[in-house]
Amino acid sequence: MQISKDSVVTLSYTLTDAEGTLLEESDPNISYLHGGYDGIFPIVEEALEGKEVGYECTITMSPDEAFGEYDENLLRVEPRNLFPQHVKVGMQFEGQPEGAGDEETILYTVTEVTEDKVVVDGNHPLVGKTLTMSCKIEGVRSASQEELSHGHVHGEHGHHH
Repeated sequence: MQISKDSVVTLSYTLTDAEGTLLEESDPNISYLHGGYDGIFPIVEEALEGKEVGYECTITMSPDEAFGEYDENLLRVEPRNLFPQHVKVGMQFEGQPEGAGDEETILYTVTEVTEDKVVVDGNHPLVGKTLTMSCKIEGVRSASQEELSHGHVHGEHGHHH
């Protein structure tokens, strides 16, 4: 079966930075709903369109094609008393960016803790980096009606409710 809109694609992959340092690899494989559902980088989705199981490729992505450029507006300094007593660098919290609607939340990472303040950063850790994704198609199937109505994969390697 060829990959096309509304198919579920299962991949094995590695993600490296510009220096070739391994940042991430699939374990287990990942599955995403193909066809503009934001389950994978658009440039990767484009490269996989029409391909079949066994196809392998390597795609280098500029920051704009991956996690974007650093946004200083996502760096926040908050009063220390808004956080749990045990807060430490590296912890993550969901929050709303300033000026965002009630539904929009992002993941903030604590980057500094002092007696009176906590600095959190809502930028993705790989923001501003050129990344290379090497992947192999391990499976392709038609998406179920439920997956299409929810806009994501269910079951093994996908989202579970």
